Amino acid sequence: MTSETGADPVPHLNSAPHLNPGPRPNPGPVLEPDLDLLGLHGSLESPVIESMNFLNEISHRFPDAISFAAGRPFEGFFDIEEVHGYLRTYHDHLLAELGGDEIMVRRAMLQYGRTKGIIHDLVARNLLLDEGIDVDPEAIVVTVGCQEALYLTLRALRRTERDALLAVFPCYVGVAGAAELADMPLLPVAGSPEGIDLDDLVAVVLRARADGMRPRALYVVADFANPSGISLDHATRERLLELAEEHDFLLLEDNPYGLFHGDTEQPPTLKALDVGRRVVYLGSFAKTGLPGARVGYVVADQRTGSELLADQLAKIKSMLTVNTSPIAQAVIGGKLLTYGCSLRAANVREAQVYRQNLRHLLDGLHKRFPPGTGPRVTWNTPAGGFFIVLDVPFPVDDELLEHSAREHRVLWTPMHHFYGDGQARQQIRLSFSYLTPDEITIGLDRLANFVVQQCEA
Repeated sequence: MTSETGADPVPHLNSAPHLNPGPRPNPGPVLEPDLDLLGLHGSLESPVIESMNFLNEISHRFPDAISFAAGRPFEGFFDIEEVHGYLRTYHDHLLAELGGDEIMVRRAMLQYGRTKGIIHDLVARNLLLDEGIDVDPEAIVVTVGCQEALYLTLRALRRTERDALLAVFPCYVGVAGAAELADMPLLPVAGSPEGIDLDDLVAVVLRARADGMRPRALYVVADFANPSGISLDHATRERLLELAEEHDFLLLEDNPYGLFHGDTEQPPTLKALDVGRRVVYLGSFAKTGLPGARVGYVVADQRTGSELLADQLAKIKSMLTVNTSPIAQAVIGGKLLTYGCSLRAANVREAQVYRQNLRHLLDGLHKRFPPGTGPRVTWNTPAGGFFIVLDVPFPVDDELLEHSAREHRVLWTPMHHFYGDGQARQQIRLSFSYLTPDEITIGLDRLANFVVQQCEA
């Protein structure tokens, strides 16, 4: 038998009065911590920084729980042999590009690489083909995931303590974390059933300026936002671009889920509509390429004097990660080449899985929580993406999530993590991307039992 810490339990010596343990050894001086937390970067005290660790940790602590928490891509199609094939495909492509010079190919794939990346030309071809975004490859910086792309952009935009980032709340945890690390205040903009309250956006900008602040950019996910799952309609996208021009701020468009529309027609991205270079486009191959490669990119075609903003971001990157792994880029480059640089073509199976899972989840919720019956549970119905939001009749916090994981073996995400304030709300986020239909069925049964028990408590 072991204690919760894994150590063998030892009775306290004083619990056995017939024993005489003799004099106690001197425990020595009490050691003070080497570093004072208050002397470290302020972001380390932020609840936002704890969110990622907590959500990852709880999944490991309850491995037998069905997880609606992880916003991960479906891994049923992962194949190591395909990865080897992608590497060979990119090798052959590069060999042809470099006139058969095998030494140069090995150097490009195995040596320290160009800071901006080695697959920027293929990324540009993909953007034109899949998104109608026509951009100079030199305006692209290939990054270590989209998170680095976001951080580089914020670090470049933050010059003084007056500079601030706008974001639609609730928003992706990583945005708040990146803003903390860049010492950039985050100004919440109200969401709406349409995705963003444009009147509130203007009010927040004007109020910030009156307070002496300078809103530099608005972070926005136009397609199936995390966590809400909401997409912006075409008119809202056009109006958002007009407001960015009128009030002089950039739009940081993050688009991890845009390829995973259901049966509805996909509206153009903000970047595809951008004629005034107001949009910095943040991309990732985590959901559409291979998450383990950790390859993302940023399209920054704004001019900064004689250079592109992308050139400035590359300077910062050179002091942060030096360059993005050429081997990882070669894997993604090989996948792009295999499918003619179309990620839509590369993700036909995955898109079908996500559509099927979404329908299965929505049908399952209707079956377990029919309208007009108790407990009263409602949810939104996005047309694609990875997430939906459930409204429940009781406040939800991390302690309740642990109870759900331990007693009901089902995981989900409390919505307070997307507000960064730790305040319990009567909402949870469900992710349906990672599971099979059978797992969704089992998970919904467990979730329904949890909700009923909470309502009866």
